[in-house]
Amino acid sequence: MKEHGIGRRSPRILIALVVTLAGLGAGSAISQVPVPATPYPAALAHSPSPLPDRIALTWTGDPAHTQAVTWRTSSTVATPQAQIAPSGVGPQFTANAVTVPATRSTPVQADLGFPGLFHTVEFTGLTSETQYLYRVGDGANWSEWLEFTTASEDVDKPFSFIYFGDAQNDVHQHWSRVIRRAYSDRPQAEFILHAGDLVNTSTSDREWGEWFWAAGWVDGMVPSIPTPGNHEYAGAVLSPYWRAQFALPDNGPQGTGPLYEAMKGSVYYVDYQGVRIVSLNSNSGAAAGQTQEWWDVQAAWLDQVLTDNPHRWTVVTFHHPVFSTAEGRNNPALRAAWKPILEKHDVDLVLQGHDHSYGRGNLPIGASAVSDGSVYVVSVSGPKMYEANDDNWKNNGGEAKKILMNTQLYQLIDVFQERDEDGELIRDVMRYEARKATGEPYDLFEIHRYPDGTKRIVESVHEESEHEHAH
Repeated sequence: MKEHGIGRRSPRILIALVVTLAGLGAGSAISQVPVPATPYPAALAHSPSPLPDRIALTWTGDPAHTQAVTWRTSSTVATPQAQIAPSGVGPQFTANAVTVPATRSTPVQADLGFPGLFHTVEFTGLTSETQYLYRVGDGANWSEWLEFTTASEDVDKPFSFIYFGDAQNDVHQHWSRVIRRAYSDRPQAEFILHAGDLVNTSTSDREWGEWFWAAGWVDGMVPSIPTPGNHEYAGAVLSPYWRAQFALPDNGPQGTGPLYEAMKGSVYYVDYQGVRIVSLNSNSGAAAGQTQEWWDVQAAWLDQVLTDNPHRWTVVTFHHPVFSTAEGRNNPALRAAWKPILEKHDVDLVLQGHDHSYGRGNLPIGASAVSDGSVYVVSVSGPKMYEANDDNWKNNGGEAKKILMNTQLYQLIDVFQERDEDGELIRDVMRYEARKATGEPYDLFEIHRYPDGTKRIVESVHEESEHEHAH
């Protein structure tokens, strides 16, 4: 019987075959030496299309009954619109969707060479404490359905929010993990406060694109409350992206002329469930030669807004710190104009950035029988770091409780009440925690407001495992 197969061939033939196969393998390996990778062109990575991207929620009105959304498309989109419906357990909710046309479309010419359009839709007449689904598009090209929940009209209802200092540099590579970690720690957060320098170059489309990439869909489901930093400016000019991609309240200082125009979209306030959140613009270079007026107009407006404040809590945010943590930095004009107003009205939290390090403190405790005063915080969430100390605090009447360098952080703030078994109020609580980029707790305190009008700052009151709050 004739045998078939390689196993019956002669040794000479087998050796020749092995050598041939080895040679083919060697040749194949040589031909597959990889060509060095090259960066994908930024103009291709970030160019817009008719498909919506860079979707962001903000507020221009009452968070219990309104919601604003912005997004970007190519300049060819002529029918920007959104659809909204109360959320449901299945896809049937789409039968109740209402179409809302965009209220504005703002062109922005990117430094990468392409034009884009940023669209804004205002949802109004919403029901408080209600989950809504919405999508944005042009009638044919749509985003996915995204969800948000309107605020409660009950000012005693607990809630949480997240606060970031400067993201600024290498946002895609190094800030993305921080915002994702923060959101995973507080998925119930009702908004995210950004204390300026979201990007490094105000006109860089690539950097703004990376800022939106870092958070992804979170920006389309959790509203932002941003204040501009110096890196949102090119000289005295605010980034063209700022007002185009953030729809913000027009309740700041009212007047005519370039100074008032420069404050639009950056000096405003939002009221959320018993908390008044105020944004000031600390970039005095935007005043175009009217530096003192820049401080004074905002100080007068802040005094009025806080005098007329019906809420028990107040949070104020701006970029440049009252008490700097970075070596050699100082903001005396800002401190002279705004600190007396902040202390006069017993502002609870002053949330700042700019110094690329961490600092937290207040004026010396005991100055008032009623209150322990305002808490001033400087923080950083991005990778750019400065040396830090408490010299500026000590030299200007402040007392730093925490100073930290070379650490990316995020902050979780919970607002709630503690009551006794009979439902009587014991105290209102604003709980603050700073965590490192790894999730490790770093700084923890609570502000307690009592029914008799007194307020106290209580250091490191609980471990996180003992004091999580479900909302």
